[in-house]
Amino acid sequence: MLTILDRKKAPEFHAIEKITLAQARTSKLDNGIPVSVINAGTQELVKIEFIFSAGVWEQTYSLQSSCANAMLSEGTKTRKSSQIAENIDYYGAFLEQEVNQDWAYLTLYTLNKHLAKVLPVLEDILKNAVFPQNEFNILIQNKRQTFHVDNQKVAHIARTRFNALLFGKECPYTYRLTEEDFDKLQCKQLIDFYNVYYKSGNCKIVLSGLVNTETVSLINKHFGGRDWDSLTKPSKVPDAQIRSEEKHQHVIVREDAVQSALRIGRILFNKLHPDYHAMKMLSTLLGGYFGSRLMTKIREEKGYTYGIGSRIISLRNAGYFFISTEVGVSVCEPAIAEIYSEIKQLRDTLVPEGELSLVKSYVLGDFVRSIDGPFALAEKFKKIMLYDLKYDYYDTFVDTVRTITAERIRDLANQYLQEKDLLELVVGKMK
Repeated sequence: MLTILDRKKAPEFHAIEKITLAQARTSKLDNGIPVSVINAGTQELVKIEFIFSAGVWEQTYSLQSSCANAMLSEGTKTRKSSQIAENIDYYGAFLEQEVNQDWAYLTLYTLNKHLAKVLPVLEDILKNAVFPQNEFNILIQNKRQTFHVDNQKVAHIARTRFNALLFGKECPYTYRLTEEDFDKLQCKQLIDFYNVYYKSGNCKIVLSGLVNTETVSLINKHFGGRDWDSLTKPSKVPDAQIRSEEKHQHVIVREDAVQSALRIGRILFNKLHPDYHAMKMLSTLLGGYFGSRLMTKIREEKGYTYGIGSRIISLRNAGYFFISTEVGVSVCEPAIAEIYSEIKQLRDTLVPEGELSLVKSYVLGDFVRSIDGPFALAEKFKKIMLYDLKYDYYDTFVDTVRTITAERIRDLANQYLQEKDLLELVVGKMK
């Protein structure tokens, strides 16, 4: 019997007590590559992610990790880049390549019925990339142009220079790209990186979507052999010392700036730290959603900016907290003063129960939305797998959100958000 909705009546409200995630099942290919499967969803679609410990942290030369990853699909021993693109497009598949500070990804989306046709192309890309000189020249030219465009943007300058202030000049996480780096990089350096890091011993695979035993068997057929073992194992990069800048206030003047980009933050910790979940809550309350204190004060009340936010970033070897915004040049100093005022309030005054309850509901609701569908569940799994964590990490997160008190928020603010510990960077002008 069809139920008619009464649209004059609001849906019932109830608190989220427990969240259950569909969990990944992990096995190994014949050559030892771990394969994690999340079999969920209703569409005949599968996402295959190859994850390599080949991010910026591992590179020896600037641009090496990102360019090596980008060049994988630019030609193999048997296929030109145009043929690779045609092979992928013909079957309605999609190839995605990405590099971050810690990891490199090669991801394929395809219909299940075409998997057997597309996997040989993916195998060829991973095992037989040849890094053609002409394609390399085009890539460098494009990246150089992007570099020039980005360096005209105060927000980009603030983001990259702030990382240098946080981590220090010698840390691999520091963005140190210069014009000369585009001239120094050579194809051979990409080939050397590929030959060491894009091998079975440095790889993890995550499958999500409608995954069956035939899917895993096909993956094992193409990637479970010993034919792409590394001749040399990746050498462990020495733990680089993180040395934040001792001077706390920094200004990079751009005379033509209409707006000034602002960043305030500090080195903190990653998700392995026991205070990580609680600090995520503090950051959300301060600037992590549209109704946050920073948005309310600096956007809604003062009108200094279109948007402002705070975040905690977790990296494999570090973590940090930051606040970012762009404000008009004429209101840069008042905006900075208001930011510090909001942080001081968190240190000095207990968060009202109504506000804390609202943030708790927002965070739990956002978490529920973030696990909708097989690909979203795979993202959640990767966030723990890459740190060697278990699913109880999310149980702890939910419990922290539900039980955190105003007193805990205040104590965390006093412990981690003292003004003397915060670095401040302005790119633009101050009046």
